[in-house]
Amino acid sequence: MVETRASWEIPAYQVESWRPRRHARCVVIPVINEGDRIRSLLSRMQGLQIADLADIVIVDGGSTDGSLDRGFLESRDVRALLVKTGPGRLGGQLRCAYAFALDEGYSQIVTIDGNDKDDPEAIPRVFAALEAGVDFVQASRFIEGGVEENTPAVRSLAIRFIHAPMLSFFSGFRWTDTTQGFRGYRAEMLLDPRVAIFRNVFSEYELLAYLSYRAPRMGYRCLEVPSARRYPPDGKVPTKVAGLRANLSLMRTLLSACLGVYDPRT
Repeated sequence: MVETRASWEIPAYQVESWRPRRHARCVVIPVINEGDRIRSLLSRMQGLQIADLADIVIVDGGSTDGSLDRGFLESRDVRALLVKTGPGRLGGQLRCAYAFALDEGYSQIVTIDGNDKDDPEAIPRVFAALEAGVDFVQASRFIEGGVEENTPAVRSLAIRFIHAPMLSFFSGFRWTDTTQGFRGYRAEMLLDPRVAIFRNVFSEYELLAYLSYRAPRMGYRCLEVPSARRYPPDGKVPTKVAGLRANLSLMRTLLSACLGVYDPRT
């Protein structure tokens, strides 16, 4: 199968960039109405001097809460803001961001959720693993050195005993933390036509499960690194996956990924 840039299926998006590319690496942050959470994350990243390591790119799914004021983003070292105007949810946002990053020539891409649950202090560890030759790095709260705080019990059990074991069995790589989006990729893997990430089938949460399944099966080197993932102690869970219908959809997505439903057709 031959894949060309023109064949990529990418939702329409707008780009507002106020800094030139400085690094060969970038950090992608998908957001939609994250309010103070994205502002906290960016401030923490600035304190860690992440912008000295990688360019920071935000991909917005259509926020209306005023949290992405340009002046604030500039003050927190953000290089560019992408605003998805086409269809799709998280999968659409990620395809926009990865297309932008690859077109800009970034060789290493780290994604971290904009809801401030993940500790950005692990970002340098993810990049270090990519620099050492790992193709796909997954942050994990469940391995030695990782931290899990206030994760809802049902969610923790589902990840530990359903989601991660299924993807481990079908992919051939032992995963422990497969639902979170804090992860890193080398550009070569994202550009591989056997992986083919730029397809409209990846509209919601399919891309996360698919890559955890597909990358090991294609022989790419995978690794988990420890990270901290903290939910608020007040029980208010900042997540876009809530309710029975959403969780059933996530399980259908998992099963489809494990059965090869999203594999590219040759």
